[in-house]
Amino acid sequence: MRTSAARQSRAAVVAALRAAGCVFAEDEARLLIEAAGTMDELAAMVARRAGGLPLEHVLGWAQFWGLRIVVEPGVFVPRRRSEFLVRQAAVLARRRETADRSPVVVVDLCCGSGAVGAALVAELDRTDRDRSGPVPVELHAVDIDPAAVRCARRNVTPGARVYQGDLYEPLPVGLRGRVGLLVANAPYVPTQAVALLPLEARDYEPKLALDGGADGLDIVRRVAAGAPEWLAPGGHLLVETSERQAPEAVETFAGHELAARAVGSREWGVTVVCGTRH
Repeated sequence: MRTSAARQSRAAVVAALRAAGCVFAEDEARLLIEAAGTMDELAAMVARRAGGLPLEHVLGWAQFWGLRIVVEPGVFVPRRRSEFLVRQAAVLARRRETADRSPVVVVDLCCGSGAVGAALVAELDRTDRDRSGPVPVELHAVDIDPAAVRCARRNVTPGARVYQGDLYEPLPVGLRGRVGLLVANAPYVPTQAVALLPLEARDYEPKLALDGGADGLDIVRRVAAGAPEWLAPGGHLLVETSERQAPEAVETFAGHELAARAVGSREWGVTVVCGTRH
């Protein structure tokens, strides 16, 4: 959009977004103006946002780990707090780097848009003064939702593989016993709490990406139960939970012969439970 038109419309866009209850109206207005090609397109985007559609679905992408992650309408929007999961996984992946530089096998379960796997590969590809060099990764991602799988295939790096299916079911049998890192941002909202989520999540994101059962840990239990079959010796499983759920998740991991611990972040408001195969 031309600069003059953008300036003229900015005040009107901010006003419309504020009236709709958007807390960060100025920031959202800037992004919408940058994304719109014409005034008509901008008006349509503002109307969709004011009607309650998540900003990421209006734009077609979400910001995550410095990446633009493609997000179609109806697909779970990656949360910035999940960057803490990426950070913990990256530390463990670097510890698993082998002398012969063979790739670390990573499986991203409940991958959604593929944001966690894509971010982990991007982080491990970095080289700076605190790291000896990039860590090669063999990435496999799985989700049961076909729309999420379409997005993930656009977001992951070339060479990564994305499968549609229920947790481990679609993975190649050749991965059994070879996986160095299993990461899972599985749904962990208790069923009764789903109704208390913000409208954007309740109305525009798939329930299967949010609802974790009565206590929120149904899918996490299934992930933990299957992990030992797929993890390499010393391999790690990492899942995102709430602080309240972490003790139960740690106990669940231990019941499946995974040495478990919980790491929390007050800054991010999230907890990651890590289990290591004995």
